[in-house]
Amino acid sequence: MQRIKFMIQFFLKEPLWFRLLLSITFLSSVIFSSSAFSNNAFYEGLSKLAAAIFFSALGIKMRMNRIIAIILFALAAFCIYLSILALY
Repeated sequence: MQRIKFMIQFFLKEPLWFRLLLSITFLSSVIFSSSAFSNNAFYEGLSKLAAAIFFSALGIKMRMNRIIAIILFALAAFCIYLSILALY
């Protein structure tokens, strides 16, 4: 529980533009990956691209912890690969 409080406080200390970027990319990733948009490859690719932006932004923010940043950048690269694959 204490770790969750720390993560919420960490998120609330960020600038407004960063909180909006994370919130919008997370919500768009969830919405476009839902079953309502599953029959269109463009929306699936868009969902994975939004997830890549989300992971990249978190990776840039977590640069002080190198292992976490590398994991987040690897996830972002994987999401970009899946996004390109979904469009073809």
